[in-house]
Amino acid sequence: MISGILGIKLKQTQTFTDDGRRIPVTEIQAGPCWITRVTDAGQSRRIQLGFGTAKHLSKAEEGHIKKAGLTDKLRFLREIRVPAHPPAHTGGVLNSDSPPVCAVGDTITVGDVFQPGDAVRVTGTSKGKGFAGVVKRHHFAGGPRTHGQSDRERAPGSIGQTTTPGRVYRGKRMAGRMGSDQVTVRGLAVVSIDPEKNILTVKGVVPGGRRGLLLITKEG
Repeated sequence: MISGILGIKLKQTQTFTDDGRRIPVTEIQAGPCWITRVTDAGQSRRIQLGFGTAKHLSKAEEGHIKKAGLTDKLRFLREIRVPAHPPAHTGGVLNSDSPPVCAVGDTITVGDVFQPGDAVRVTGTSKGKGFAGVVKRHHFAGGPRTHGQSDRERAPGSIGQTTTPGRVYRGKRMAGRMGSDQVTVRGLAVVSIDPEKNILTVKGVVPGGRRGLLLITKEG
């Protein structure tokens, strides 16, 4: 029933397949997570997962976690959507082959969600680059170096129009803060899992730096 889990990025490295090909992989500490809230919303159900350990929490956060019957100070709280009803092929009735119903306080581990070969997508926050110009941020070519324009090589050039509309359009590509955006990488695959150490290894690279929060969910 659960199709996702929270984790933190450990490192990017490489491994070799059975046929000798070298592939890039990312190691993620995925879970364990605790269910802190379950909300039904029509045909779907929102499940809030808690992950990590924090030194200090606000009174509201402590009360929320205590209400779930947990004692750990959870650092991250994120929601995922899951089907509210059993799959159609089960006839709408839960049986021994149906996925378990999740309840507040339950623990979710990486082995409960993924198996090697699963297709996944990973959502994280990209690395922050600070204030960047248009050449770095939007790959502008800059101005020509000839005819005395030695000071215009990395300038954006004209940004406005004439009388109509007489303003700069919203969303105009200009210099500004770069990075620190929510990024989702799709089409990744689970290479291996280590249930004892809660390590999930996926093929490819994922957003963000080391120790950054990630949401790993199944594709489809």
